[in-house]
Amino acid sequence: MKKVLLSLLMIAFVGMVYCQEETPAAAPADAAGAVAAADTTTPEPTNWEKYWKLTGIVGLNVTQTSFTNWAAGGQDNADAVLFANLNLAYSKGLHSWEAHLITEIGMMYTMGARDIRNVNDEVLGKTNWRKSSDKIDFSTKYGFEFQKTWFVTALASFKSQFARGLDYTKFDKGEMERPKYISNWLTPGYADFSVGIDWKPKEFLSFYFSPVAGRITVCTAPEIKNKNVMDYTTNMIRQSYGIDTTTGKAFKADFGMTFKAQVNYTYKNLTILSSLVLFTPYHSKKVAQPFGNFDVDWDFSISYKFLKVLNVSLMTSLKYYDQVMITDKKGNTGPRVQFKEVLGVGIGYSF
Repeated sequence: MKKVLLSLLMIAFVGMVYCQEETPAAAPADAAGAVAAADTTTPEPTNWEKYWKLTGIVGLNVTQTSFTNWAAGGQDNADAVLFANLNLAYSKGLHSWEAHLITEIGMMYTMGARDIRNVNDEVLGKTNWRKSSDKIDFSTKYGFEFQKTWFVTALASFKSQFARGLDYTKFDKGEMERPKYISNWLTPGYADFSVGIDWKPKEFLSFYFSPVAGRITVCTAPEIKNKNVMDYTTNMIRQSYGIDTTTGKAFKADFGMTFKAQVNYTYKNLTILSSLVLFTPYHSKKVAQPFGNFDVDWDFSISYKFLKVLNVSLMTSLKYYDQVMITDKKGNTGPRVQFKEVLGVGIGYSF
């Protein structure tokens, strides 16, 4: 019996030694499997990827037009517009924040443009280079989600332009000796502040309403503010962008309500961006802009990217400001619907 037990112990001991000698050879295979498994694991998103989202488009559109024996007439010209429409969004828990920028600046060179001359017919300046586009529209809002897709929101926005703007309409016809100076940085400028409710039924769609909204309108250029170069308003008081220039003030403040609808949609290489803003002050009917007369700002852009860097885009801008007076071709002065459209193919990048 003792011999049998001793034999079993020896067999077990040899087996243990054998197993220990084989284990190191198998370990590399197990390690390789572990590495392979680790390689297939999806890396965790960074804080930027989890909470932040940047969308929009930036680009440069260039156009050139030439006429040869063209019966309808026209002037050779080249135009370049640098533009950006960007939206940066942050969302974490019940908190959300967004910043939206729409901006563009364009210059056009026109062949054969009329020169500015003095009484002796001496050339004082050239008008070949003309600003074709100029815009700054920035808005930001913070929201706290009190119910699913509903947010208590504070919103602020700013609108103006980069550089001096001139109206060449009457100058080109020979009715004025110089182009009409009509705008500049902070002439006009609009700053809005409001608190309201923001509804986001979809990730790319939002509707904002505020019954507590303020708007500050500024006109700082002395040549426009002091010389009364703007057209009469309907109540026959000289105004520059709604500011009564007879008072010498450079700004005015209004309190009213505002509404904003925004679309930020991307599908593969197609990007659609739209922003509609309405504002009306709480004024009586005796004031120039009574309650219910809305100021309108609607910006729309659609772009398609192909060949990685080339981009075709259509951008439109519609404005209606109740206190901005425009004289039509018949000589009638009053608020008018302003519309601009830019269709171009150029270098662009979509986010």
